[in-house]
Amino acid sequence: MCICGHFTILNTLHQQIKILSNVTTGYQQPRRANLKQDKHNIAIFDTFKTRKNRFTGEAKRQRGIIAHLATEQSPEFRTRTSIAHVIARKQGILWQNIYSGIFRDLDEALIPSGVIKEGGRLPLRRGPRALQLEGVPFYELTETGLLVASSIEEIGIEREKILEKYLASVPIHDHSERTIFEGLLLLVKTAPSFAFKIINEYIYAYSSGFIDNITPLDVKILRSVISKQIGIEKELIEAFINMKPHQKDVVTNFFKEIS
Repeated sequence: MCICGHFTILNTLHQQIKILSNVTTGYQQPRRANLKQDKHNIAIFDTFKTRKNRFTGEAKRQRGIIAHLATEQSPEFRTRTSIAHVIARKQGILWQNIYSGIFRDLDEALIPSGVIKEGGRLPLRRGPRALQLEGVPFYELTETGLLVASSIEEIGIEREKILEKYLASVPIHDHSERTIFEGLLLLVKTAPSFAFKIINEYIYAYSSGFIDNITPLDVKILRSVISKQIGIEKELIEAFINMKPHQKDVVTNFFKEIS
């Protein structure tokens, strides 16, 4: 959608931005050092200290695991070995070199944090008898995992569908929640980059250990997490709404030319 198209929805979005930026909770970020003793944090946003634009190996593995489980339907291709093969192929390395890392990511981070769960077991025809009896586990995303998956850019256009499906399924208890969820659903369709910015900030707070749970999506926590992150957008929308018609044309033409 061109930038002029985005401006046609500014009046509708103004109320959503106003509600999102009105902090009504006493949310404070706890000390991360204490949380790491009690909570298994996921590393999907971790970057190198000296290269903030590059994900760490752990972050790339975990993002790859979540992206694969979000898009693969067959249990046969959702085992540890299958996941290792898929991610290794994308990274151009041997699957044996990444298997132990994936095993650790699942058992020490993604499963304990509630992002992934065991979906069942596949029978084995060969190998040790104990494994034949127990079968090989395959994995699936939890409700939390589906919301986390919507922040993984590697999934592509499919993550918009994931987020839309999740938001449409969340129970609504009051007018404020309805306004925010309807606003997010509209943003996913009309301004997806902004919608994902909001969701990513919420999930980042979870992955960093600042909040314990992200599902069901808590509007009060969402508001407190992102209120300071959307200041520029809020300023632009409020200014645009209050502009005279010819001033709106000037701003619209500005964005047309500069983008």
